[in-house]
Amino acid sequence: MSHNLHQAGSKFLKMMARHSDTIMDAYLAGSLGDHKLEPKVQDKLVKAGVLYRPEPGADLHLRHAVRNLLEEALKDERNRQIDANAGSAVATFKTLAQHYTESRHQGDVAASDAYYRDLSEHVYAFSEGLQHSIRVMWSRINNEFGYVGSINAKIRENELAQSQVSELLSGLEMISFEELADISGDIRELRRLLVSNLQQTITGCIQELGVVQGRLLKLLGRFRHIQGRAKLLKGWLLYTSQHPDYEVANHVAHKQLPMLFNQAECIIAPASVDIQNATHEADLMRQAAQVKSNQLLRNAVSEAQHAESVVLSENEDFELNEHPIKAAVSNYFVHVIDHVKPGADSISALQYLEQEALDYDAESWLYQVIGGYEGLPESQKEFFELDPEFDVLVPFANVVIKDVSVGLR
Repeated sequence: MSHNLHQAGSKFLKMMARHSDTIMDAYLAGSLGDHKLEPKVQDKLVKAGVLYRPEPGADLHLRHAVRNLLEEALKDERNRQIDANAGSAVATFKTLAQHYTESRHQGDVAASDAYYRDLSEHVYAFSEGLQHSIRVMWSRINNEFGYVGSINAKIRENELAQSQVSELLSGLEMISFEELADISGDIRELRRLLVSNLQQTITGCIQELGVVQGRLLKLLGRFRHIQGRAKLLKGWLLYTSQHPDYEVANHVAHKQLPMLFNQAECIIAPASVDIQNATHEADLMRQAAQVKSNQLLRNAVSEAQHAESVVLSENEDFELNEHPIKAAVSNYFVHVIDHVKPGADSISALQYLEQEALDYDAESWLYQVIGGYEGLPESQKEFFELDPEFDVLVPFANVVIKDVSVGLR
């Protein structure tokens, strides 16, 4: 069977070589009329699957596979065919891997080898297709979509390329290597083919597609900038054609100059020292000498200060005055110790504030009581018990502390 395939393939390639001019004419022109081909040649190419007629009476066109082959070989800039269907390829990988695993377990060496070759071909074709799609993208970006003439057409081509990149990334993200690893099991050949090599290829393609997407966005911004300037220029030309007597006003005579015309640079440049100018040498030397003399003067004053005799004497005692509200909090804790029994009722901070007639805001007082409790050492804090009284406000579930009670444990 392999011998028959070899003969058929050689015969097909020789036929394409004999009719290469006809095939290239169909590729460049898009179609061929019946008058350009002899009936025998026409029938031969149609039967071989090189040409086809889309509908009765229409001209002959190249088959899609032959056109893709020529586009890839010629690196044609018009090539926009990108296969973003990764789901069907992965489904084929799983099916062939299961066929290979089953035939391997059954001991069918010939079938397992055939399935493995088929699986390898599909995986390599899928990887090559991804790399081909990325090459097509880079070709279109580097050429700045030069196969179309207008800016609007370039923008549409850019948006098409962005949608294709998004579809490619979405398809690649759907590939589950954990599932492929489970299908591969402990078979080293399958794990190397479906997990190691494929994952390495897809990871590199995803990274490069991210770079492609960034370049496309940058190029789209440039196209839109050119489009905006072109629209502004066309609008100006249309206005001047409709108003031929239009004259530009003297904007300098206005009290307020429009920002569109206020683009002049500063008349007086920022001042800076020109050390290359020989006429300024004397002034620069004099200023440098003044700086040095000031430094010597400061050093002399500093030495004179350090030269004075130092008399050691006993430091005077001093006492830091405690803040009144902090002292009031300390008195509150002492009042709790004096009037509350351990495990009994606690004393409210707001009631103590009202009872003692302290001139503090309620919120500040509660904040200071909580801070005083938290600031106690652990050895003292364990004797007190702080019980806050709070409300939960809807709709955001904000917790508002209304009062604080302190008792003894």
